[in-house]
Amino acid sequence: MNIQTIGMISSYRGLETRADWLWQQTPQPFGRWGHMQMQALASKPDFLLMYQFDFAPLFSKKSWLDKFRNPENKSVIDVSSLLRGVNKERIIYLLREPPLTEIIDITKYNYQQAQNYCGYVSGPDDFAPIPDYMPAIWYHSNSFQDLNEMPCPAKISTCSWITSGISRTVNHRQRLEFLQTLQSREIKFDLYGRNLPQWANISGELSNKWYGMAPYYYNLAIENYAENNWYVSEKLWDSLLAWCLPIYYGGSAADKLLPPGSFLRLPSLDEKGIAYIQEVTSTPDAWYAAKDAIAEARQIILHKLNLLNWLSNFVIQYS
Repeated sequence: MNIQTIGMISSYRGLETRADWLWQQTPQPFGRWGHMQMQALASKPDFLLMYQFDFAPLFSKKSWLDKFRNPENKSVIDVSSLLRGVNKERIIYLLREPPLTEIIDITKYNYQQAQNYCGYVSGPDDFAPIPDYMPAIWYHSNSFQDLNEMPCPAKISTCSWITSGISRTVNHRQRLEFLQTLQSREIKFDLYGRNLPQWANISGELSNKWYGMAPYYYNLAIENYAENNWYVSEKLWDSLLAWCLPIYYGGSAADKLLPPGSFLRLPSLDEKGIAYIQEVTSTPDAWYAAKDAIAEARQIILHKLNLLNWLSNFVIQYS
């Protein structure tokens, strides 16, 4: 089989001109993995990935739902002009965002519209035409070879949490409330992130998440959504790839994808959860007990759950 190129379009900011999108997730040059090559900006790709593409107009975060529900405020997106001549059966739609209550109408609208243009439409929720886990992407800038072959880095600090100050949904606000309570109890952890509230005691922003994870035994990996059996995000992949033992708050999807013992379950975002974090992080014992499971999980993320591996398998199936 000839190598098939896959182009990409997305509504995520910053990806419009990224020629090297996901190239760090393969040992091969220029985004090649198996039978495919990720060429996001290819003018005439063999396949096209619509990656979290929003068919509804892009609004400011304050008013996006009100404007979406008001047809008079909708603008028209000429989707056909973005598809680069790729046939419908070779266009893949993957929605990444969780089905939060505040945006579920937009999520359903995206699925409805995607079926007009795409042969495969999937997302991490039961509303999707094909409900499925999100293939893994990660946000470390390390090369694939480094992540695949490196020994465990030296662990010299206890626990970190990398998060943001986003507060536009109930779930986001619950996470911030938990952060505030956690810090008020003087639990030992280092906080990194951007746009966090002024009350947050932060160590600063990071240009590479690796530096805020690799030196730590534990990492708080707290999803924005934990209410279904499909959603799991890069928060968990990033933590494990940095050889952390994640203290994970999320749905049951992770249990089906990763080996037992490779992460710990944070029971809740309340006093019970705070007590759990305090107990676990008081010693590195849990990390040492989980080290082999973490190593196994890392290989699963790199080689099996990897979005590029998923796309290569899709190409084989549909070519």
